[in-house]
Amino acid sequence: MIYKPREDSKLLEHYVRQYAKGSVLDIGTGSGIQAIAASKNKKVNSVLALDIQKDTIEHCKKNIVNKKIKFIISDLFEIFNNKLKNKKWDTIIFNPPYLPEDIKVKDLTLDGGKKGYEVLERFLNEVNNYLKKDGIVLIIFSSLTKKDKIDEFIEKNLLEFELLKKKHIFFEDLYVYLIKKSQILKKLENKKIENIRYFTKGKRGFIFIGYNAGKSKISGTNFVGNKKIAIKIKNPKSKAISRVENEIKYLKLLNKKSIGPKLLFYDKDFLAYEFIEGIFFLDYIKNNNRKSIIKIIKDIFSQLFILDKLNINKEEMSHPDKHILIDKNNFPILIDFERAHYAVKPGNVTQFCDYLMSKTINSLLENNKIEINNKKIIEKAKQYKKKQGKENFNKIIREIK
Repeated sequence: MIYKPREDSKLLEHYVRQYAKGSVLDIGTGSGIQAIAASKNKKVNSVLALDIQKDTIEHCKKNIVNKKIKFIISDLFEIFNNKLKNKKWDTIIFNPPYLPEDIKVKDLTLDGGKKGYEVLERFLNEVNNYLKKDGIVLIIFSSLTKKDKIDEFIEKNLLEFELLKKKHIFFEDLYVYLIKKSQILKKLENKKIENIRYFTKGKRGFIFIGYNAGKSKISGTNFVGNKKIAIKIKNPKSKAISRVENEIKYLKLLNKKSIGPKLLFYDKDFLAYEFIEGIFFLDYIKNNNRKSIIKIIKDIFSQLFILDKLNINKEEMSHPDKHILIDKNNFPILIDFERAHYAVKPGNVTQFCDYLMSKTINSLLENNKIEINNKKIIEKAKQYKKKQGKENFNKIIREIK
């Protein structure tokens, strides 16, 4: 079924004529209206028009004669898995199916998925890989697709958008977006970081995963092949100030003591460090033996003692469930130093003592026949708090058995 030009197509066409440039990729070409509009712009050199439906492509080939345009069957960017693998575009156009799925009428030209935005989400998750540094993306979608979700997908792919037009028709609003790569994304790509994907978020930061492309040198380290890298940027909704700068400051210092993930490079907007393949501490003690768990606990304490000696208070060590990762070498890595600060008497060791005495952790340790005598730990922690020296620290360590 060929999608005949409607209000949305004509609205997008107006902006395609105005903004299209260079090499153009028209995704879901349908009738070919956007491909034709792009080809008429003197700034456009060529147009590759894709559509998932064979009959649509055959119709366009038969009815559209234009030296600038080539038509190929493809589901979004699927064709690039085999052909034109490294091709990037100056302009990418997409008039997606954006209506919530109608179980009575199955129409690929209209159904954007169960919630209406799934197809557009797939597109936005991949478009970075096919867009030139200063390229643009032109899309149109409906308020029925949930604008806040589309904005979220754009943000999670380190893109930024400009609303070119909002138009109300009948029971919906239509939005035309011009999308570009953010400055952070451009900086990362300049560092040869590719396939950048959203990973997770915290209260103060977003974490993305990327791969170092080929062989390059970053922060004195030679990486060959696809080295996995974590990139942290500030959560735009967070009111915290200078958290990225703060984490950079303490990682630079603590890496010299083999504490924290290895800082690779940074900018005022982000920091990048080696991605840690590991599991959280709580999951580790649920699935490992007594000897391994005791070693991990003592290794954690050793790192926290170093922090105390440096007068650095990490914070969160009373509830560090998401702040300690055990790597593939069975070594604990402390993560998230956004709130770290200098203190006259830091409480890293004593906070972790509190954590080990909590009911949940204590019972898990008992299941592995690990003794934590709360009364003795409290006594030794008090002594350590008065005098944070090696002798009092060792008294705490001896209680882990």
